[in-house]
Amino acid sequence: MKAGHKFLLGAGVIVASVVVLIAQGVKETGVYFLTPTELAAKTSADPSFYDMGLKMGAKVVPGSIRRAPDNRQIDFEVSDGLRSYPVTYRGLVPDTFTDANDIEVIVEGRLGRDGVFRATEVLAKCGSRYEAVYDEAKA
Repeated sequence: MKAGHKFLLGAGVIVASVVVLIAQGVKETGVYFLTPTELAAKTSADPSFYDMGLKMGAKVVPGSIRRAPDNRQIDFEVSDGLRSYPVTYRGLVPDTFTDANDIEVIVEGRLGRDGVFRATEVLAKCGSRYEAVYDEAKA
């Protein structure tokens, strides 16, 4: 076998190995990102979506936040306007997660068969806190 053919064969094996490793890594760390309505559709069509790691983005239902006395567990409800899910999280939530209205969150975790989303991470966004106040006089 010529040296050029050996080089191409070796390069092909290396490239194929790297592609397989990348594909396996994406498969293992890839997480679905769904809204509550999409999650409800997925779980009704495929029950294997229960207890599967995923991210869900929605708004916190106003008045649904309940904190444990030790402030280590928080229960709340999220909704996209069509479907809602109760969420339970054990840990410290971000400072932007307040009792204000219009809190957008991304929760990462698993939906249990009992319909409760058990979050392992909560990311909160409160855009109204950081946006400039709209001046109606300028409009």
